[in-house]
Amino acid sequence: MNILIVRVSSLGDVVHNMPMVADIRRHYPHANIDWVVEEGYTSLVRLNPHIRNIIPIALRRWRKSLGRVETRAEIAAFYRQLRAQAYDVVFDTQGLLKTSVVMRMARLTPGGKRVGLANATEGSGYEPLSRIFHDQSVKVGLHTHAVMRARLVAAGGLNYAVDGGADFSLQAHAEFAASPPAWLPSTPYAVFLHGTARAAKQWDAGNWIALAQQLQKRRLPVLLPWGNNKERVAAEQLAAAMPQATVLPSLPLMEAVTLVRQASLVVGLDTGLTHIAAAYCRPTVELYCDSPRWKTEGNWSPLIANVGDTGAAPDVAQVLQAIDAVMSVAAASGQPHFTQDNEA
Repeated sequence: MNILIVRVSSLGDVVHNMPMVADIRRHYPHANIDWVVEEGYTSLVRLNPHIRNIIPIALRRWRKSLGRVETRAEIAAFYRQLRAQAYDVVFDTQGLLKTSVVMRMARLTPGGKRVGLANATEGSGYEPLSRIFHDQSVKVGLHTHAVMRARLVAAGGLNYAVDGGADFSLQAHAEFAASPPAWLPSTPYAVFLHGTARAAKQWDAGNWIALAQQLQKRRLPVLLPWGNNKERVAAEQLAAAMPQATVLPSLPLMEAVTLVRQASLVVGLDTGLTHIAAAYCRPTVELYCDSPRWKTEGNWSPLIANVGDTGAAPDVAQVLQAIDAVMSVAAASGQPHFTQDNEA
Protein backbone atom coordinates (compact mmCIF):
# COMPACT_ATOMS: atom_id res chain seq x y z
CA MET A 1 0.00 0.00 0.00
CA ASN A 2 1.24 3.48 -0.91
CA ILE A 3 0.01 6.30 1.32
CA LEU A 4 0.52 10.06 1.03
CA ILE A 5 0.10 12.57 3.87
CA VAL A 6 -0.49 16.22 2.98
CA ARG A 7 0.32 18.34 6.01
CA VAL A 8 2.40 21.28 4.88
CA SER A 9 2.58 23.47 8.02
CA SER A 10 2.96 24.79 10.68
CA LEU A 11 5.85 23.45 12.76
CA GLY A 12 3.75 22.38 15.73
CA ASP A 13 1.03 20.92 13.51
CA VAL A 14 3.57 18.87 11.57
CA VAL A 15 4.84 17.45 14.88
CA HIS A 16 1.30 16.66 16.00
CA ASN A 17 0.73 14.62 12.84
CA MET A 18 3.61 12.23 13.58
CA PRO A 19 1.59 9.74 15.71
CA MET A 20 -0.75 9.01 12.79
CA VAL A 21 2.30 7.66 10.96
CA ALA A 22 3.11 5.22 13.75
CA ASP A 23 -0.55 4.17 13.86
CA ILE A 24 -0.56 3.43 10.13
CA ARG A 25 2.68 1.49 10.39
CA ARG A 26 1.34 -0.56 13.30
CA HIS A 27 -1.81 -1.58 11.41
CA TYR A 28 -0.18 -1.81 7.96
CA PRO A 29 3.47 -2.79 8.60
CA HIS A 30 4.39 -2.92 4.92
CA ALA A 31 2.82 0.39 3.87
CA ASN A 32 4.97 2.96 2.10
CA ILE A 33 4.28 6.40 3.57
CA ASP A 34 5.21 9.65 1.81
CA TRP A 35 4.65 13.22 3.08
CA VAL A 36 4.12 16.61 1.39
CA VAL A 37 5.46 19.36 3.67
CA GLU A 38 6.73 22.93 3.45
CA GLU A 39 10.38 22.98 2.41
CA GLY A 40 11.49 24.43 5.76
CA TYR A 41 10.20 21.42 7.66
CA THR A 42 11.61 18.59 5.55
CA SER A 43 14.49 18.01 7.98
CA LEU A 44 12.01 17.50 10.81
CA VAL A 45 9.92 14.95 8.90
CA ARG A 46 13.14 13.18 7.97
CA LEU A 47 13.63 12.35 11.68
CA ASN A 48 10.65 9.97 11.43
CA PRO A 49 12.02 6.61 10.20
CA HIS A 50 8.57 5.50 8.99
CA ILE A 51 8.50 8.07 6.17
CA ARG A 52 9.74 6.80 2.82
CA ASN A 53 9.78 9.93 0.66
CA ILE A 54 9.41 13.60 1.53
CA ILE A 55 7.97 15.86 -1.17
CA PRO A 56 8.85 19.48 -0.36
CA ILE A 57 6.46 22.25 -1.30
CA ALA A 58 7.15 26.00 -1.11
CA LEU A 59 3.70 27.59 -1.03
CA ARG A 60 4.86 30.38 1.27
CA ARG A 61 7.72 31.33 -1.04
CA TRP A 62 5.99 30.67 -4.37
CA ARG A 63 3.04 32.94 -3.74
CA LYS A 64 5.42 35.89 -3.45
CA SER A 65 6.96 35.26 -6.88
CA LEU A 66 4.40 33.50 -9.08
CA GLY A 67 5.38 35.60 -12.09
CA ARG A 68 9.00 34.44 -12.09
CA VAL A 69 10.14 31.79 -14.55
CA GLU A 70 12.14 30.06 -11.82
CA THR A 71 9.08 29.78 -9.60
CA ARG A 72 6.97 28.26 -12.34
CA ALA A 73 9.75 25.77 -13.04
CA GLU A 74 9.83 24.77 -9.36
CA ILE A 75 6.06 24.30 -9.32
CA ALA A 76 6.27 22.10 -12.42
CA ALA A 77 9.03 20.02 -10.80
CA PHE A 78 6.92 19.63 -7.66
CA TYR A 79 3.95 18.47 -9.74
CA ARG A 80 6.10 15.85 -11.50
CA GLN A 81 7.46 14.57 -8.19
CA LEU A 82 3.97 14.43 -6.70
CA ARG A 83 2.63 12.50 -9.69
CA ALA A 84 5.55 10.07 -9.93
CA GLN A 85 3.90 7.63 -7.52
CA ALA A 86 0.29 6.42 -7.56
CA TYR A 87 -1.27 6.27 -4.09
CA ASP A 88 -3.88 4.00 -2.57
CA VAL A 89 -4.82 6.62 0.03
CA VAL A 90 -4.06 10.34 0.21
CA PHE A 91 -4.70 12.12 3.51
CA ASP A 92 -5.20 15.85 3.97
CA THR A 93 -5.23 16.53 7.70
CA GLN A 94 -5.00 20.31 7.39
CA GLY A 95 -8.44 20.93 5.91
CA LEU A 96 -7.58 23.99 3.84
CA LEU A 97 -8.45 24.69 0.23
CA LYS A 98 -4.76 24.91 -0.71
CA THR A 99 -3.94 21.55 0.86
CA SER A 100 -7.00 19.87 -0.62
CA VAL A 101 -5.91 21.09 -4.06
CA VAL A 102 -2.53 19.43 -3.46
CA MET A 103 -4.40 16.29 -2.43
CA ARG A 104 -6.36 16.42 -5.69
CA MET A 105 -3.16 16.77 -7.72
CA ALA A 106 -1.79 13.48 -6.38
CA ARG A 107 -2.26 10.42 -8.59
CA LEU A 108 -4.41 7.56 -7.28
CA THR A 109 -4.22 3.86 -7.97
CA PRO A 110 -7.40 2.26 -9.36
CA GLY A 111 -9.78 2.22 -6.41
CA GLY A 112 -7.64 4.68 -4.46
CA LYS A 113 -9.22 7.44 -2.39
CA ARG A 114 -8.67 10.90 -0.93
CA VAL A 115 -9.50 11.30 2.77
CA GLY A 116 -9.83 14.50 4.79
CA LEU A 117 -11.60 16.25 7.62
CA ALA A 118 -15.39 16.54 7.51
CA ASN A 119 -15.58 19.47 9.90
CA ALA A 120 -13.67 22.06 11.90
CA THR A 121 -12.61 21.85 15.50
CA GLU A 122 -13.25 24.94 17.60
CA GLY A 123 -10.98 27.80 16.57
CA SER A 124 -9.32 25.93 13.70
CA GLY A 125 -8.72 27.42 10.27
CA TYR A 126 -10.68 24.66 8.56
CA GLU A 127 -12.22 25.59 5.19
CA PRO A 128 -15.41 23.61 4.37
CA LEU A 129 -14.81 23.96 0.61
CA SER A 130 -11.94 21.52 0.99
CA ARG A 131 -14.46 18.67 1.19
CA ILE A 132 -15.22 18.87 -2.52
CA PHE A 133 -11.88 17.15 -3.16
CA HIS A 134 -12.53 14.26 -0.74
CA ASP A 135 -13.73 10.78 -1.51
CA GLN A 136 -14.19 10.29 2.23
CA SER A 137 -14.59 12.92 4.95
CA VAL A 138 -13.96 11.93 8.57
CA LYS A 139 -15.96 13.69 11.28
CA VAL A 140 -14.21 14.63 14.52
CA GLY A 141 -15.44 16.17 17.78
CA LEU A 142 -15.52 19.92 18.29
CA HIS A 143 -12.86 19.70 21.00
CA THR A 144 -10.56 17.07 19.51
CA HIS A 145 -6.87 17.40 20.33
CA ALA A 146 -4.59 18.12 17.34
CA VAL A 147 -2.81 14.78 17.70
CA MET A 148 -6.02 12.79 17.99
CA ARG A 149 -7.61 14.66 15.07
CA ALA A 150 -4.92 13.41 12.68
CA ARG A 151 -5.01 9.92 14.18
CA LEU A 152 -8.79 9.75 13.69
CA VAL A 153 -8.54 10.81 10.05
CA ALA A 154 -6.02 8.04 9.39
CA ALA A 155 -8.08 5.47 11.29
CA GLY A 156 -11.25 6.42 9.42
CA GLY A 157 -9.56 6.22 6.05
CA LEU A 158 -7.90 2.87 6.73
CA ASN A 159 -10.70 1.27 8.75
CA TYR A 160 -9.11 0.66 12.12
CA ALA A 161 -9.74 1.98 15.64
CA VAL A 162 -7.33 4.36 17.34
CA ASP A 163 -5.62 2.53 20.18
CA GLY A 164 -2.58 3.03 22.38
CA GLY A 165 -0.69 6.18 23.24
CA ALA A 166 0.75 8.74 20.87
CA ASP A 167 4.02 7.53 19.34
CA PHE A 168 5.92 10.36 17.64
CA SER A 169 8.81 8.13 16.51
CA LEU A 170 11.22 11.06 16.31
CA GLN A 171 14.88 10.09 16.23
CA ALA A 172 17.93 12.14 17.07
CA HIS A 173 19.59 14.06 14.26
CA ALA A 174 22.44 11.75 13.25
CA GLU A 175 24.96 14.50 12.49
CA PHE A 176 24.58 16.22 15.85
CA ALA A 177 24.56 12.95 17.76
CA ALA A 178 28.06 12.33 16.39
CA SER A 179 29.28 15.93 16.48
CA PRO A 180 27.27 18.31 18.72
CA PRO A 181 27.16 22.03 17.88
CA ALA A 182 29.87 24.11 19.59
CA TRP A 183 27.33 26.11 21.58
CA LEU A 184 25.73 23.03 23.17
CA PRO A 185 26.68 22.73 26.88
CA SER A 186 28.22 19.52 28.17
CA THR A 187 26.36 19.90 31.48
CA PRO A 188 22.61 19.95 32.27
CA TYR A 189 20.68 23.05 31.24
CA ALA A 190 17.16 24.49 30.96
CA VAL A 191 15.65 26.10 27.87
CA PHE A 192 13.19 29.00 28.01
CA LEU A 193 11.12 29.20 24.82
CA HIS A 194 9.91 32.73 25.41
CA GLY A 195 9.20 33.88 21.86
CA THR A 196 5.84 33.81 20.10
CA ALA A 197 4.37 35.72 17.19
CA ARG A 198 1.22 36.82 19.01
CA ALA A 199 1.68 39.26 21.90
CA ALA A 200 -1.29 37.88 23.84
CA LYS A 201 0.40 34.46 24.06
CA GLN A 202 3.53 35.88 25.72
CA TRP A 203 4.40 35.43 29.39
CA ASP A 204 5.46 38.50 31.35
CA ALA A 205 9.21 39.15 31.34
CA GLY A 206 9.22 39.47 35.14
CA ASN A 207 7.88 35.92 35.38
CA TRP A 208 10.69 34.54 33.24
CA ILE A 209 13.25 36.38 35.38
CA ALA A 210 11.76 35.11 38.63
CA LEU A 211 11.73 31.58 37.24
CA ALA A 212 15.41 31.78 36.27
CA GLN A 213 16.26 32.95 39.79
CA GLN A 214 14.56 29.88 41.19
CA LEU A 215 16.40 27.58 38.79
CA GLN A 216 19.69 29.09 39.91
CA LYS A 217 19.09 27.41 43.28
CA ARG A 218 19.08 24.11 41.37
CA ARG A 219 22.29 25.06 39.55
CA LEU A 220 20.48 24.83 36.25
CA PRO A 221 21.63 27.49 33.76
CA VAL A 222 19.13 28.86 31.25
CA LEU A 223 19.58 28.98 27.47
CA LEU A 224 17.54 31.49 25.48
CA PRO A 225 16.96 30.79 21.76
CA TRP A 226 15.24 33.24 19.43
CA GLY A 227 13.68 33.17 15.98
CA ASN A 228 13.79 36.78 14.76
CA ASN A 229 15.36 40.10 15.65
CA LYS A 230 12.53 41.10 17.99
CA GLU A 231 12.90 37.86 19.92
CA ARG A 232 16.69 38.29 20.01
CA VAL A 233 16.34 41.70 21.63
CA ALA A 234 13.86 40.26 24.13
CA ALA A 235 16.26 37.39 24.91
CA GLU A 236 19.12 39.83 25.51
CA GLN A 237 16.96 41.89 27.88
CA LEU A 238 15.93 38.78 29.78
CA ALA A 239 19.50 37.49 30.02
CA ALA A 240 20.70 40.82 31.40
CA ALA A 241 18.35 40.38 34.38
CA MET A 242 18.83 36.63 34.86
CA PRO A 243 21.51 34.68 36.66
CA GLN A 244 23.32 32.08 34.57
CA ALA A 245 21.48 32.87 31.32
CA THR A 246 22.92 32.67 27.82
CA VAL A 247 21.49 34.05 24.61
CA LEU A 248 22.13 31.52 21.86
CA PRO A 249 23.17 32.31 18.29
CA SER A 250 20.65 32.02 15.47
CA LEU A 251 19.84 28.31 15.20
CA PRO A 252 18.77 26.37 12.10
CA LEU A 253 15.81 24.08 12.75
CA MET A 254 17.82 20.92 13.42
CA GLU A 255 20.07 22.68 15.90
CA ALA A 256 16.97 24.01 17.66
CA VAL A 257 15.56 20.48 17.76
CA THR A 258 18.82 19.23 19.26
CA LEU A 259 18.67 22.04 21.83
CA VAL A 260 15.29 20.93 23.21
CA ARG A 261 15.92 17.22 22.79
CA GLN A 262 18.99 17.34 25.02
CA ALA A 263 17.62 19.77 27.61
CA SER A 264 17.16 18.73 31.22
CA LEU A 265 14.12 21.01 31.34
CA VAL A 266 12.12 22.95 28.75
CA VAL A 267 9.71 25.70 29.73
CA GLY A 268 7.94 27.15 26.73
CA LEU A 269 4.95 28.93 25.34
CA ASP A 270 2.45 27.30 22.97
CA THR A 271 4.93 27.11 20.07
CA GLY A 272 6.39 24.53 17.72
CA LEU A 273 9.66 23.96 19.59
CA THR A 274 7.82 23.43 22.87
CA HIS A 275 5.71 20.77 21.17
CA ILE A 276 8.86 19.16 19.76
CA ALA A 277 10.31 18.94 23.28
CA ALA A 278 7.08 17.31 24.43
CA ALA A 279 7.16 14.90 21.46
CA TYR A 280 10.62 13.76 22.61
CA CYS A 281 9.19 13.41 26.15
CA ARG A 282 11.81 15.66 27.67
CA PRO A 283 10.77 17.21 31.01
CA THR A 284 8.58 19.96 29.57
CA VAL A 285 6.29 22.61 31.04
CA GLU A 286 3.95 24.13 28.45
CA LEU A 287 2.62 27.60 29.22
CA TYR A 288 -0.81 28.56 27.88
CA CYS A 289 -1.46 32.29 28.24
CA ASP A 290 -4.01 33.00 25.52
CA SER A 291 -4.67 29.79 23.62
CA PRO A 292 -6.91 26.83 24.49
CA ARG A 293 -4.92 24.17 26.27
CA TRP A 294 -7.10 21.28 25.10
CA LYS A 295 -6.02 21.75 21.48
CA THR A 296 -2.30 21.02 21.80
CA GLU A 297 -1.36 20.15 25.40
CA GLY A 298 1.18 17.39 25.86
CA ASN A 299 -1.05 14.68 27.36
CA TRP A 300 0.89 11.54 26.46
CA SER A 301 3.58 11.51 29.19
CA PRO A 302 3.90 12.41 32.90
CA LEU A 303 7.13 14.15 31.89
CA ILE A 304 4.97 16.93 30.40
CA ALA A 305 2.99 19.43 32.47
CA ASN A 306 0.54 21.97 31.05
CA VAL A 307 -0.36 25.14 32.93
CA GLY A 308 -2.60 28.08 32.12
CA ASP A 309 -5.35 28.41 29.53
CA THR A 310 -7.08 30.97 27.35
CA GLY A 311 -7.16 34.25 29.26
CA ALA A 312 -5.65 32.61 32.36
CA ALA A 313 -1.87 32.84 32.17
CA PRO A 314 -0.11 30.83 34.89
CA ASP A 315 1.81 32.47 37.69
CA VAL A 316 5.38 31.65 38.71
CA ALA A 317 4.26 29.46 41.60
CA GLN A 318 2.17 27.28 39.29
CA VAL A 319 5.05 26.88 36.88
CA LEU A 320 7.47 25.98 39.67
CA GLN A 321 5.02 23.36 40.92
CA ALA A 322 4.81 21.93 37.40
CA ILE A 323 8.62 21.89 37.15
CA ASP A 324 8.84 19.99 40.43
CA ALA A 325 6.35 17.46 39.10
CA VAL A 326 8.10 16.69 35.80
CA MET A 327 11.59 16.70 37.32
CA SER A 328 10.43 14.28 40.02
CA VAL A 329 9.05 11.93 37.37
CA ALA A 330 12.31 12.20 35.42
CA ALA A 331 14.37 11.37 38.52
CA ALA A 332 12.11 8.48 39.54
CA SER A 333 12.21 6.97 36.06
CA GLY A 334 15.99 7.18 35.94
CA GLN A 335 15.91 9.40 32.89
CA PRO A 336 19.47 10.68 32.54
CA HIS A 337 20.49 14.21 31.78
CA PHE A 338 21.74 14.59 28.24
CA THR A 339 25.32 15.68 27.73
CA GLN A 340 27.58 15.74 24.72
CA ASP A 341 28.94 12.33 25.72
CA ASN A 342 25.68 10.81 26.96
CA GLU A 343 22.90 10.02 24.48
CA ALA A 344 19.79 8.50 26.03
